[in-house]
Amino acid sequence: MKLSEIYKKGFENQCFVLLVDAYNTSLSEKIIQLNWEENDISQELYEKIDADPQRLKWNITPFREFYLPQNIKKEKGFANKLSRIDLRMSTISGNLEYKYFCEAKRLKKADSKLKRGYINEGMDRFIFKKYPMGCMLGYVLEGDIDGTLKGINSLLEKDGRNIETLEQKSCKLLKDYFESHHAEIGTLKHMFFNFGTI
Repeated sequence: MKLSEIYKKGFENQCFVLLVDAYNTSLSEKIIQLNWEENDISQELYEKIDADPQRLKWNITPFREFYLPQNIKKEKGFANKLSRIDLRMSTISGNLEYKYFCEAKRLKKADSKLKRGYINEGMDRFIFKKYPMGCMLGYVLEGDIDGTLKGINSLLEKDGRNIETLEQKSCKLLKDYFESHHAEIGTLKHMFFNFGTI
């Protein structure tokens, strides 16, 4: 494995630590409300990441609602058409900058529309390379994670995407960590944050 790949993997792990720490802090402080919008939750996690002293030690800068450049004609209003991703973290090593992107979606066990949005406006944007390297964040607001996960996988299977279902994997940082595999991009990582316990 190349040195740059080792560094990239280490950077991703540091991003995971910052995300999980922000989630755990928000749970302990009981700040997040179940009626909040996705951007409200992302803003709270961003603030926790930004205040985390580890990010300074690791030289990581967080951004929220980051606009992704696209190859579109630059005419009046073009910036409003750019895709946005919920969170971005970046670091610079030597003359290289590494970026990690997180797309977040609200989820409820009994809400198929939110689960469909997780697939179509989340996963698919990574799979079709609209978003670069990163992970999915599932903000579970009602119901258990197992039931929510079954619902997402059921929709994928209904679409004939059986090989793309989410599988739980071992992660020492977070119990509710999953991966899905896709021909186009390989592995997509998923972190589920259960706010329904607040």
